[in-house]
Amino acid sequence: MSYPLLSKIDKPADMRHLSRSELKQLAFELRDYLLHSVSRTGGHLSSNLGTVELTIALHYVFNTPEDRLVWDVGHQTYPHKILTGRRDRMPSLRQLGGMSGFPRRDESEYDTFGTAHSSTSISAALGMALGAQLRGEARKAVAIIGDGAMTAGMAFEALNNGGMPHAGRLADVLVVLNDNDMSISPPVGALNRYLARLMSGRFYTTARESAKQVLRNAPPLFELVKKFEEHAKGMVVPATIFEEFGFNYVGPIDGHDLDSLIPTLENLRDLGGPQFLHVVTKKGNGYKLAEADPIAYHGPGKFDPAVGLVKPVVTGPVKPTFAQIFGQWLCDMAAHDQRLVGITPAMREGSGMVEFHQKYPGRYFDVGIAEQHAVTFAAGLACEGLKPVVAIYSTFLQRAYDQLIHDVAIQNLPVVFALDRAGIVGSDGATHMGAFDIAFVRCIPNMSVIAPADEAECRQALSAAYAQNHPVAVRYPRGTGAGVAVPTDLSCLPWGKGEVRRHTTQTASGQRVAILAFGTLLQQALVAGDVLDASVANMRFIKPLDTALLLDLAKGHDLLVTLEEGCIQGGAGAAVAEALAAAGLSVPLMMLGLPDQFVEHGEPAKLLSLCGLDAAGIELAVRTRLAATAQT
Repeated sequence: MSYPLLSKIDKPADMRHLSRSELKQLAFELRDYLLHSVSRTGGHLSSNLGTVELTIALHYVFNTPEDRLVWDVGHQTYPHKILTGRRDRMPSLRQLGGMSGFPRRDESEYDTFGTAHSSTSISAALGMALGAQLRGEARKAVAIIGDGAMTAGMAFEALNNGGMPHAGRLADVLVVLNDNDMSISPPVGALNRYLARLMSGRFYTTARESAKQVLRNAPPLFELVKKFEEHAKGMVVPATIFEEFGFNYVGPIDGHDLDSLIPTLENLRDLGGPQFLHVVTKKGNGYKLAEADPIAYHGPGKFDPAVGLVKPVVTGPVKPTFAQIFGQWLCDMAAHDQRLVGITPAMREGSGMVEFHQKYPGRYFDVGIAEQHAVTFAAGLACEGLKPVVAIYSTFLQRAYDQLIHDVAIQNLPVVFALDRAGIVGSDGATHMGAFDIAFVRCIPNMSVIAPADEAECRQALSAAYAQNHPVAVRYPRGTGAGVAVPTDLSCLPWGKGEVRRHTTQTASGQRVAILAFGTLLQQALVAGDVLDASVANMRFIKPLDTALLLDLAKGHDLLVTLEEGCIQGGAGAAVAEALAAAGLSVPLMMLGLPDQFVEHGEPAKLLSLCGLDAAGIELAVRTRLAATAQT
């Protein structure tokens, strides 16, 4: 398909002279371009198809980038990127050296705030609005947030603050609620469109405020009229808790109707103070397959738009993912122990909990995008004798760090944290990298951390964690592992014990090397160990560390090398160094892990190689260290 209008749009200003009918044609071209582009690269699709008209309307009405748009999470920003000069970069989306799948300040001046975790947009936009006021600059700030992200407490903290005056002035901030689930909205029709436009207009606002000033002199009458207004609005719009926060609520309106969106946004742009616009959109809009199954098309890989997603033909045995192994273990342990309850912060599919939800609906809790609540909720369940298992991505546990310490660890409650996506995650990049969990969990008293080496150990590690009477985190990566057979029983790893998988004789230089692998990098360590003739230990436990095994290796080797798919500072290698120092041993130690920088998006194997954590990188690092030692 050719794109006669879209091909001429290199910046939002290029479309502001278009007629309303031309804007509708632009939306059609943008949606088609988006569909075919993502089908070739993979990426988030359903959410982006749903925000085409909203994106056009926002850039058409607001003077971007002078006016600030802050997109919550960022899954829905591909249309925004295409309209802001990055159309030709779409083929590089989420690839090494290519364009990010999320807004990034260093990528474009139109990306005013970097996002990828949810529920941050209102806080950021409010800061921008007040920052403009303090600098004496007239600009608008707009936060675009989804109904899912509105479940997080941070969004309501920002609303609570946003409706309050600062130095006697209210912030000129607009919050756009992109409601794409239709779960909190009545049907949208012509009457709602008319009322939305009416209530967003200056005449309505001025008349309302003037009437209030007059009626304040007659308090009984004022209260009567106020109650009447509240009841009248309640008959045509949803209950507006947002107005209690001090925002002028407008909506709901059809988020795919430019004839409704544009005039409503124009009216809200010209109003001062906190404004709240509720728009209803449809995930996958314009592509029937995505409309029918928005979850499947949320983040698909490459596919043919004419055919849709096709399950690959499998000719041999299929390796289960770590998330699937966790999900099966959860079901099996639930059948064994009635105390088990499963908790997820809106990640049922990603964390492998679909079957558990189906089998044990009464013991399954999806708390929404509310990680802090998820952790303290688990603590409350544990206080009543239940055994909570919190399935959470490593990068999202960061959001509940205070709750992890204060509500779980200090009280020493038996909560199991299944940390999915630990280590390198690939195309989602730095915001989703599970780089820090080892460092920030192992420093907490009462907590233990296990890093299983493969699929079988993952199941056994979960059982071992569940058997404890204190909090334990089990970290495992995204995707599949080595392909080892997974047991079906509920046997446990021996608590706090590692093992030696390979014994050295000595290296060619006469120096004996031991590689201490934590987690699934054991497979790379074994390959490097064969080449180097090094001992290789599968340490498994980061805390409690197997100090007996460590000290035995330290006494029999000339160089210890720790290996982890996490940050080096404060990580497993640091735990080894601390243990050696406590024992009074000064064995040379080299720590290999993720570099002291944010690892960008790209294919996981390539990123692992660039970080020096594949077999070749391990071998090179050890040989370089041995050569340097030999010269001294």
